[in-house]
Amino acid sequence: MADAMTLQGPAQLQQEIRKSRFLAQAAPAADAASALAFIEAASVREASHNCWAWRIGNLYRFNDDGEPGGSAGRPILAAIEGQRLDQVVVVVTRWFGGIKLGVGGLVRAYGGTAAECLRTAPRHPLVTMCQIAVDCDFALAPLLHARLREFGACKREESHNGAGVQLRIDVPADRRMAFTQFVREASRGRALLRALD
Repeated sequence: MADAMTLQGPAQLQQEIRKSRFLAQAAPAADAASALAFIEAASVREASHNCWAWRIGNLYRFNDDGEPGGSAGRPILAAIEGQRLDQVVVVVTRWFGGIKLGVGGLVRAYGGTAAECLRTAPRHPLVTMCQIAVDCDFALAPLLHARLREFGACKREESHNGAGVQLRIDVPADRRMAFTQFVREASRGRALLRALD
């Protein structure tokens, strides 16, 4: 998804629609496991329904939690996609107020509550990361560690052997070439670099 955004952190919005109370809770989610963990934590057991959706890259899931098929989870997913968000999970909890909304009313209520929650939530651009393996001598490692932040990079893994240090580093895709050039210059061409993705 080009120019996708994600949420800076958790957000929520509550509204009443024809005597039913709807609570939307949204959060960034880097993978399916974190999305499912958020759904579990945000769901309110004593509520009538906890409907949800998430999108992470090309993967997505949604659930109507007992509401008529297609009336809750899919509209929540449409709210995520309609605002060009990625790596986001939304749970909309409903407490039934005694007035049936009909399928069209449910679509508007779930989708609208999710969309308004997402519209007002702070967001930031989603940065595409790539992973680079760096094999270098022990003397270069402290300099690499000290300069990672400058490139928006972070160390994922580190190991050592008799020849030196092996690092796996996550680097923003748009800073990859600059980081690679820096390592080559700092090591005078002796460090080995490999793209891992």
